[in-house]
Amino acid sequence: MKNIIRKSLLALVTSMLISAAVGGELVNVAGASGIALSGYDPVAFFTEHKAVNGDPGITAKHDGASFLFASKSNRKLFNRNPEKYAPQYGGFCAFGASVNALFPVDISTWQIRNGKLYLNLNQEILKAFNKDLNGAIAKANKNWPKLEKKYSK
Repeated sequence: MKNIIRKSLLALVTSMLISAAVGGELVNVAGASGIALSGYDPVAFFTEHKAVNGDPGITAKHDGASFLFASKSNRKLFNRNPEKYAPQYGGFCAFGASVNALFPVDISTWQIRNGKLYLNLNQEILKAFNKDLNGAIAKANKNWPKLEKKYSK
């Protein structure tokens, strides 16, 4: 567990370098580009059940970040209901939010649980998050507004 905490602290420092807060909404984006989810299509996780690269020519803004889509139909679905498709906790690590911290994510850790998209720092952290999924989600939901307030501009 100490190793997880140590890695998490390092990840926190890293996340501060790659995150952005716009208009009070905190979203994990790639530097100055403002692109969320490392350019992956958020809708594809739900419709194709895999990570699919978005097209830089097919975008939509949500919470101050740019989301890329593999198709115009995916963008249309997102625009109809962005809260359904946007990742939880601004696209930051779900486990990190559960321990009141911001960590970057590895896209390979994605999972949809109860109709929500969750991402985590790495496979080890994903396992820790899933060990008590409902408890971790409850903690993350409680912590997220405070994290958002603390780190938003």
